[in-house]
Amino acid sequence: MIKYLDLKAVTAMHGKEIAEAVQRVVEGGWYLLGEEVRRFEEQYAAYIGTRHCIACSNGLDALYLTLRAWKELGVLADGDEVIVPANTYIASILAITDNGLRPVLVEPRIGTMQIDDSLIEAAITPRTRAIMLVHLYGNCAYTDRIGDIASRRGLKIIEDNAQAHGCRFSGAEPTAKRLTGALGDAAAHSFYPGKNLGALGDAGAVTTDDDALAAAIRSIANYGSSRKYVFQYCGRNCRMDELHAAVLSVKLLYLDADNARRREVAAMLIDGITTPRVTTPLPELWHNAVWHIFPVLCADRDALQQHLAACGVHTLIHYPIPPHRQECYSKGQLILPHGGLPITEQIHREELSLPCNQVMTDAEVQQVIDAVNRF
Repeated sequence: MIKYLDLKAVTAMHGKEIAEAVQRVVEGGWYLLGEEVRRFEEQYAAYIGTRHCIACSNGLDALYLTLRAWKELGVLADGDEVIVPANTYIASILAITDNGLRPVLVEPRIGTMQIDDSLIEAAITPRTRAIMLVHLYGNCAYTDRIGDIASRRGLKIIEDNAQAHGCRFSGAEPTAKRLTGALGDAAAHSFYPGKNLGALGDAGAVTTDDDALAAAIRSIANYGSSRKYVFQYCGRNCRMDELHAAVLSVKLLYLDADNARRREVAAMLIDGITTPRVTTPLPELWHNAVWHIFPVLCADRDALQQHLAACGVHTLIHYPIPPHRQECYSKGQLILPHGGLPITEQIHREELSLPCNQVMTDAEVQQVIDAVNRF
């Protein structure tokens, strides 16, 4: 069986260095808010291209903390609206509603599976305060048009960069900020083990150039305190531990190389899959993707998944039920377009994720291709 993602093999690629990093933390005797976290924050901020990186407990908390900090700073208030892609993972929307804000769902483009920038302006109301860009599947959601809309309308941009570590933006205008995670006002990152940059458990971070925002997030994530036993905010415990930071510092060194291999695998899949029953991503619309997920569309998705399983290929679905169909959002919490969400529904009905990662061999990639083409 070709695993969708072999995490044991991923860790083994740099196993000696990871083991040494873990041992260093164990023997050091300092496990929270120490040198390892400080070092990783500096390294990741430098990699992304922002002044600040605030390490935290996971990607959802990174999103929550950013929106919560904006509320504390007076940028957002209860009932304000945040535009978000309708086909995102539910964590993006949970962070909005958990802060007493209203998610405004906007359809994606079918070709990129990213938010359709031509529909954003029509979704803006007097209560709109921010756009949440989710770089789904490892493809860049930011466009020059979105940047222009946010600038003209005075909206904050928060990036959900959980799936796109190392992805680059190539826009019409030259910009010093080229990586996802440095394209908006703030960005949330997840280091869940299966991500392109993954810890050995849950971990996350926020990157930003905003000094006041960074200070507020750091405080809220530490019980609301920036000075011991003095609490400015009613905060939470959302800190990253030293072990995860040490492991992430090791894996960050190899992120670009790992992404390069993912691109090679994706190119082989795109070139090799020829059956008309399966639609693969168009290279010209995914040229900067880092392929956290390789999504294909198939009208007979469930039958394709069963066929591939019988051929020894493990696949996943991202995601079988869209957020607006989830029971937890059945009470009118979401703002939906009048015409419904047909493209979102299609993606959730037809999407299947094929194995595409840095530990796959060329022979395994060919096995996946052959299995798909036999469908």
